[in-house]
Amino acid sequence: MIMHDRDAAIAAAIGVGLRAPHVAEIIATRPALGWFEVHAENYMGGGPALAQLDAIRRDYPLSLHGVGLSLGTAEGIDDGHLRRLRSLVERTAPMLVSEHLSWSVSGGAYLNDLLPLPYTEETLEIVAGNVAQAQETLGRRLLVENPSSYLRFRHATIPEPEFLAALARRTGCGLLCDVNNIHVTCANLGGDGAAYLDALPAGAIGEIHLAGHASVVRGGKTLLIDDHGAPVAPAVWQLYRRALERCGVVPSLVEWDKALPPLAVLLREARAAADVARTLADADARAA
Repeated sequence: MIMHDRDAAIAAAIGVGLRAPHVAEIIATRPALGWFEVHAENYMGGGPALAQLDAIRRDYPLSLHGVGLSLGTAEGIDDGHLRRLRSLVERTAPMLVSEHLSWSVSGGAYLNDLLPLPYTEETLEIVAGNVAQAQETLGRRLLVENPSSYLRFRHATIPEPEFLAALARRTGCGLLCDVNNIHVTCANLGGDGAAYLDALPAGAIGEIHLAGHASVVRGGKTLLIDDHGAPVAPAVWQLYRRALERCGVVPSLVEWDKALPPLAVLLREARAAADVARTLADADARAA
């Protein structure tokens, strides 16, 4: 690949999360970004928000990131929710569709959180069945995101990266590798972020998330909170470099949800992500 093509490919791979306060500015200025990701549930009801999304997707690829499919629910996925997601996929033709490794529905009641799962063979069977159903209904591969964790279930028998790898093997799904979540999980529960990342099947990684986190002290111990409310931390940038070394340039997203800054700040973070990919590409070219 010549230099111009390589740089264009890197630029096309970097996106940011689309948030309502930035929409008008994005439509007016058309910033130099590869793509935008939106939370699917914000657009299932139609209305002005979906019309604005239609305007943006004329110029940018989109990714749909679900927060309510509840892949870990033992009673199965809500068919109505899945049908609404399929309709949105058909309308917006996103380049990627993703969801979280979590549960948030019980007895028909939606809980406003992404709740953790015990990693056991029983859980793997449930999640795999739900992922398979989602993929069949959507007619495409789903990317499943690793969560940020704050507790460890005593009866869990499968390490999280091995659980994700097994899920990808069983269902053919891809993985959304959130390197901030890896850092948060390993810092909170003990573990090596690089080893966690290396345990994921590189070929299954279809997207990478970058975000900031907060640090709080509880009972004399420091706890990291995945709040998407700060710049990407140096340790997370290091994991991002390692991820790109393993899987090459894949779509990479900067998330920012809390204390939302001006769009210019997100664009700066996106340029930093592109710089990481470009530096690695330069090193590979020199070594060739």
